[in-house]
Amino acid sequence: MKKFIGTGVALVTPFTADNTVDVDALGGIVSFCIDGGIDYLVVLGTTGESATLTKSEKQLVADTVCEANNSKLPLVLGVGGNNTAAVVEDLHTLNLSAFDAILSVSPYYNRPTQEGIYQHFKAISEASPLPIIMYNVPGRTASNMLPTTTVRLANDFSNIIAIKEACGDMKQIATLLEQAPPDFLIISGDDATALPTVLAGGSGVISVLGQGLPNEFSTMIRLGLEGNEDESMRLHSALLMGMDLIFEEGNPAGIKSIFEILGLSNASVRLPLIEASAALKDNIKNFVGQFAKTEA
Repeated sequence: MKKFIGTGVALVTPFTADNTVDVDALGGIVSFCIDGGIDYLVVLGTTGESATLTKSEKQLVADTVCEANNSKLPLVLGVGGNNTAAVVEDLHTLNLSAFDAILSVSPYYNRPTQEGIYQHFKAISEASPLPIIMYNVPGRTASNMLPTTTVRLANDFSNIIAIKEACGDMKQIATLLEQAPPDFLIISGDDATALPTVLAGGSGVISVLGQGLPNEFSTMIRLGLEGNEDESMRLHSALLMGMDLIFEEGNPAGIKSIFEILGLSNASVRLPLIEASAALKDNIKNFVGQFAKTEA
């Protein structure tokens, strides 16, 4: 489980001008994250636009990341959904040999009860050959996985090792930190709450902005884990505007704008998402430039 302490990033899926997966750009982004000090990579999460990728494209993305990573960093694969039977089937049929864990989102749209969420993850636990990081993101799922449910699952199933908590509520996160088993990882799923979560006793973050500013973001988290509150908060303050900007018109439009500015990929996304506006791109460009100057 130590593999997942620190800074993970939810990788984007870059596209070419004709809207196909840009494998060269994806490989470059992986290398950029490795060189920047990121601790692990998450493939085919929400930020990777997995909802609009075909099955063959998902395989292409996974293969590309594995090849570019070349066993340098631990890899987590997004395997989730709101059809429990389909998720279980994926776990039985996917080749997971290159991955160290799966990330599985709490069911969306259906709005299950807490018992329904428990039974969903129970079925996934019984099917998964890999450790499981659960993902609570009420803003997308329309249901909040409560700490009592998370703690119950953590106690009942040894292969459920962590939660990516994106509730945005530090009180709920504090409850988790207090009640979860000692070896269970509480990982922030929100960039803005990443450092506060770490300083309160959490294990790190699965970040969006971190892949665009990997050195700065991973340094912030590393300092926080070391208990260096002053220096980590200095970086947090410098990064905070970027955390807001990249989500202003939806994810991953904002982070893809950073990659366009850095020359690593273009900023295109797939419908129903749309590319960031010119005004937002200008603001993001100014942020990236100012941050570089600040660090210089």
